[in-house]
Formats: sequence, C-alpha cells, structure tokens
Amino acid sequence: MTDPRNQPTSLLTARRIDVSVHRQPVVHPDRTVHGYAVSVQVRAPITSAHLSDELDALVHATHRDLDFTLLANQDVVFLRATTGMLTGEVPLPRPGGGLVLEVPHHFAAVPDAAAHIDRIRDDGVGIALADYVAGGDQDALLALVDFAKIDLGRGLDAALLGIARAHELGIAVIAERVASESAVRFCLSHGIELLQGPLFQRDAPPQAHEFTAGQVQCLELLQLLHVEHVDLDRVIQLVDADPELAIRVLGLVNSSANGMRHRIDSVRQAILLVGPQPLTALAAASLIDASRLSIAGLWFVLSRAIACRKLGGDDAAYTVGLLSAVAAQLRVDPADLIARAGVSDDVADALLTKFGPHGAVLGAVLAHEENDAMAVEATGFDTVEVANAYLVAVAEALAITRSLAG
Repeated sequence: MTDPRNQPTSLLTARRIDVSVHRQPVVHPDRTVHGYAVSVQVRAPITSAHLSDELDALVHATHRDLDFTLLANQDVVFLRATTGMLTGEVPLPRPGGGLVLEVPHHFAAVPDAAAHIDRIRDDGVGIALADYVAGGDQDALLALVDFAKIDLGRGLDAALLGIARAHELGIAVIAERVASESAVRFCLSHGIELLQGPLFQRDAPPQAHEFTAGQVQCLELLQLLHVEHVDLDRVIQLVDADPELAIRVLGLVNSSANGMRHRIDSVRQAILLVGPQPLTALAAASLIDASRLSIAGLWFVLSRAIACRKLGGDDAAYTVGLLSAVAAQLRVDPADLIARAGVSDDVADALLTKFGPHGAVLGAVLAHEENDAMAVEATGFDTVEVANAYLVAVAEALAITRSLAG
C-alpha cells in the first residue's frame, strides 16, 4: 500500500488515515464474470473539503502501486475515478482486459464534463455513470457513456426510472447492490445487462448434492493433507486412481514455471516435488471441475483460502477458507464437507459457527468480500489489514490458478 512518507504533510498530522483496496465481480445474468469493480477507499478523521485534493493524491498513489492484471486477470476493470483522472491531469492505468472509468455523481457539474468524457472515450477507455439517478445533472452525460450504474438500494421506483432512461438511449445498465435472488429476478425481468453486489461473493444457500466418486476421492485427499503427518502411500494411491488428478500433478511439476531440468514421469516423484499445499489446491480444482465451474471460481476459492492463512497464520486457517469457498461454489452444506474431509473440531467450529480459533478469521474475510467494513471490524480485525491480506491473496491465487490451468 501507499508509503506514509509519500503522503501529504498536512495529512500526516491526522490521527489515522486508512487506505484500502476493494473489488467486486461484475457479472452477466448467467453469473459468468465480465469484469471487476475496483475502488480505493480512504478513511481519514478529517474530511473537510480543502483536503479533497490531498486525499485524491493518496488514491492516485495507490493506483500506481496496483497490478491490475493480478486484480482482474484479463477481465475488464471498472475503476472509480477521481476528478484528476477524468480531466486528464493524472495518467490512467491500462489493464489488459480493458478499462471502464466510473464517473462520480459530482463530476456532472464540472465545466466541460462532456468534452472530457468524449476525449476519454476517443482514447479507447469506457465510461460508466456511477450511482446514476434519472432527472438530475447526470442526464446531460447519459448519452455519452457506455454504462449507467444504478443502485438498487435507492428503491425500485428510482431504479425503474433510471433503467428506462438508459435503455431509451441504448445505454447498458449495471445494477449495483444486488443482494438477493429476488433482486436478480428483478434485473432479469427488466433486461439489465450486468449485475454487481454482495450476492455474488456471498455463500449461497446449500442445495441437495450427491457427491461423485471423484469428488469423494478429492475430499479424502483433503483430509489426508490436513493432518500433521501425511500418509504419503495413501495420497499416492488416491492420485494414481484419478487419471485427471494424476495428469494435473505431472503437468504442474513439469511446467516451465518450476524450472525442472528433467521431465518427471513418476506420479510418486511428482507428489514429493509438488508438496502438500499445491496438492491441496489441485484437489480443490478437481472438486470445482466436477461442477463445471470456471477458472474464476477456482480463483475465488484459492483467494479466500490464502487470505485466511495470511490472517490466521497457519495451514488450518487455509483449510477453513478452502472448505468454506468450495462449499459456496458447490452450493453444499459445509457440514457435508466436514464429514467427508474429516477435519478437526477447530476447523469445523470455524466453518459452522464462525467461532473457535479461526472463526474470526473466516468472518473477517467473508465481510471483506462483501465490502462490509463494519462487519470486518466486528471480528476484531483491522479493515486495512484484511484488505491488504486479501489483495496479496488474490495475486497468489491467480498465479496458482494459471499454473493449474496449464
């Protein structure tokens, strides 16, 4: 994050300044990921207007430090813009999947706002009106943008008016704060093109699920890898019995990223070289493949697991995050995974009740995924600490996901 030594001097006298990075998936109605909304949040005890430029400077410095490829892979980045970014005073990042700047509500009153938007679009950057409300100053810019972001939290009447205005002009709508399945149905019935909100990172209600033979093998593998003294012979037996998993292990150890001088043809030798943690990720990948989920699903699973380990400081915390995310992706009851994986009571307590040694860790990570700062603080963790841990976890998880995908 931003080095405090580079922060404006007047801000250094404040009691505390928190700078954190948040992201949420922006999804199609079928819930496939279109891109990621990224925002930098600055919290300071002094919020008077004359400090706004200095606070924006912290946002710009944070943007310079971010690797947007690690945050969004090759998907579109929806980035909350400052006035300086929109007027051309600050250079824009260039994510590999494309950039859409979210124009804040107040920018509509800036002189030559329309000319600035035209210039940005001519440069190949998309534009979204953030928090669009029909009938206000933003209407003058509506025809110039690519997206209108409409906050469902403002009420359905306001949302319907905004949707109608945008669609009349052929502008795509992104529904924000989609927090329930009923909100999804509302979006589908009104032709909303993209959705964003806590629902798409929240653990879905479990559904009836019958584990396949391959999934049972993967769950047993997770159980074996969770204990302190791993039964290597049984691990090798399980991997050997699953052709897809054996191919994944050999592919991972023989990948160019590992720099092996000689090709490894033995599954036993490959398992010894890979080690328990990557093998755990491989087991999770096989579970996810069984439900035909995308790479984005595996990326999400590993991000939660690694973030939990960074906050909890041990492999049990990693297992808590991993099983929690796998249960969410498969939409199964965590109790079913606990029974199958045979994990410890501490891990089970964290998954089922959010109590125990790792309950607060899981609770903090889940709250961060929903951009709920108050819920993070309620767990006893610092919001910036959790945000930083998750940011690092996203990058590490993407590297692992890419290697597993070959």
